[in-house]
Parts: sequence; C-alpha cells; structure tokens
Amino acid sequence: MTDRGTARRPVRRVALAMTLTGVLALLCCVGGTGAFLVTMFASEEENLAATTFGCGNSDPIKIEGELPLVGPYKASQMRNAAIIIKVGREMKLPPRAWVIAVATAMQESNLTNHGHLGDRNDHDSLGLFQQRPSTGWGTPEQIRNPEYAARKFYEKLKTIRNWQKRSLTRAAQAVQISAFPDAYAKHEPLATEIVNALTGGAARAAGTDLDLGCADGAEIAASGWTAPIPGSVGSGFRTAARPSHNGVDIGAPKYTTEIKSAAAGRVLVSRCDPDRRGRLSCDVDGFPGKGGCGWFVDILHAGNVITRYCHMVSRPMVSKNDMVEAGQVIGRVGSSGNSSGPHLHFEVHLRGDRSKHGAVDPVPFMRDRGAPLTDGG
Repeated sequence: MTDRGTARRPVRRVALAMTLTGVLALLCCVGGTGAFLVTMFASEEENLAATTFGCGNSDPIKIEGELPLVGPYKASQMRNAAIIIKVGREMKLPPRAWVIAVATAMQESNLTNHGHLGDRNDHDSLGLFQQRPSTGWGTPEQIRNPEYAARKFYEKLKTIRNWQKRSLTRAAQAVQISAFPDAYAKHEPLATEIVNALTGGAARAAGTDLDLGCADGAEIAASGWTAPIPGSVGSGFRTAARPSHNGVDIGAPKYTTEIKSAAAGRVLVSRCDPDRRGRLSCDVDGFPGKGGCGWFVDILHAGNVITRYCHMVSRPMVSKNDMVEAGQVIGRVGSSGNSSGPHLHFEVHLRGDRSKHGAVDPVPFMRDRGAPLTDGG
C-alpha cells in the first residue's frame, strides 16, 4: 500500500511551560506520556527518552522511607503522591484515576498538605486538593487527612460520566469546579512520571482494570492514549524504500473498521485533501501517485502533540474545532487519496508542527504511552 501524508504549516507554538526532569530511583520506570489539553494547550516538552520496562506491577505502594524523587518534588511531596495512589488502588480504581488525582493535587497544593493559608487562602480551602468544609467536603480535620481527601476526590470522580475518556483537565474540573479550569493540563506529563516511578510503570497500564497489563488497542491506557484501530503495521515510518513516509500504515477492511481518536483533543482539520492536480476527489478510491491524504483528520492533544488519520472512506464524523474524547470514533477506514488499498495512514507530530519536520515514528511513541500499535514489520 502506498500513500502520501500532507505537509502543513505548523500550529503556532506555545511557550514551554516547564522542562521535565526526573531523578528516578528504586522503582524506575519513566513515563513519557503526552499531557492533556483543552484550549490553552500549555506546552510541555515531550520526554522521548522514556524507557519501557513493563506496564506496572501489583506490589504494595510504598509510602515510607526513601522514595524516588521526580522533577522538583521533595520526599514529603512524593509521600503525599504515594498516599493518593495507594487510596486509588485500595478503591480498585484504574491507574488513569491515579494520574488524574496526582495532577489535580499538583495544581491545587503542589502536593503539600496545606492548612489555612491566611490572606493567600481561597475561601476555606484546605489540604492536598484544597477542598472546602463549607461546600460539604468534610470537617477541616478530615480534609487535612491525605487519605480522607484522596478518597473524597475519587468518590466524586467516579460519578463523572466517561471520566476515563475525558481530558485530564475536564475530568479534574468536573470534580473540583475550579476558578481556573484549564490549569490542570500542564501537570499531566509529570504526574504520569510520578505514578510510573511509584508503581513500576502503571501509568502505561490499561485504563479499565487493575491487572496493570498494557493496553491492547481496545482500552484507554492510564496515559489517556489508545490505538486508533486494531491491526498490524505494514509500511513503516521513513523506511529505506520510502524515506518520505511520515507515518505508518495499518491495513484494515474498508467501511467496517472504525477509526478512533488516539487521545482526547481538539480537531484542527477535517476535510478532503486535494490530490497533486488540486482536485477534491475523495469520494472514490485513490491510487499510488495520486497524492494527498484523501478524507483526513488532524487532532491536537496535550503537550502540542498532533495525530493525523488519512484515507477515510467518506467525510469524517467530526468537524474542525470539535472536542473529542479518547477512543471516540472519528471516521472509517477507506482508500481515498494516495492509496493502493484500504488502510489507515497514522501520523504523530510534536511541538504543534503539522509538517514533516514535526513527525516522529508512531510505533515507539504509542508504545511508550501504553497503547502499542501492533508492529508486523
């Protein structure tokens, strides 16, 4: 199968919000996940040096003694993160919930169990999640108990419809009702690293159960990512035979195979891509040398990561500026554009750069997020 992805002008880059650095000791399994978004898209640099040692273990969460240190966080803050994870596991919530909870506490309290902050206090907010006694979260003494506060957060999270498929920002905001609803997104990459460091890599685990196995494409990983379709990778990324192939091809039946958004995000592009002669002829099967992606979609995710889905059989099921959830169906496999047969051409771009300069190999990128593509090549 042959195809040619489009090269577009880069989305305007957002200033780097933070540089992710981690000192990971003991339980070492660095997470390289992309963060989440919403319209602010605060940009964190992708950690592409992530090493995959598995998808987590079921050992008890250690909350005493020497803990791994991640980013700027000290031992006392890491202990609070460990307590949050421990409570989530005890409640039999999947690792995705742990990432959301840790990121929320990072925003609300910097993982510090605050008492009343005087003039700096937001009303009567207290503790790791800055919960308020006056709005029914509990007594001041209860809220200052990290285990109690984490349990209350998770209890509310469980009531949010489709929370696992939502962006971290939307899930956290549904619980917290913050005056700064877009602030949680920037913490997702480091929260994922913290969960990985304290659990042996559970942030790459499937997001629907506690067996801590890798996501198999049918589930949302704790990182918030999932494979767009099942199937084996045929033509790979920038091979010797096709050095300008900026994605991978996954063969699948025409019409019947649903294409899903690999993570929550905002649709940047949803349209027919012109062929080399400038024609909009996407409602018929393409052929090698025709040029263009056919019917295609670009989606912007957290951390300025963009995914591209080419050669759909008909007009996509989403429109420009739509907000989509992870795993949401956005179209069906076809063979429009520069294509020799039904397949999905899937690309991943970093730094908001939709051109060839931003493209990276989707196979290791997705594997590092616990949502591996099946590489048959």
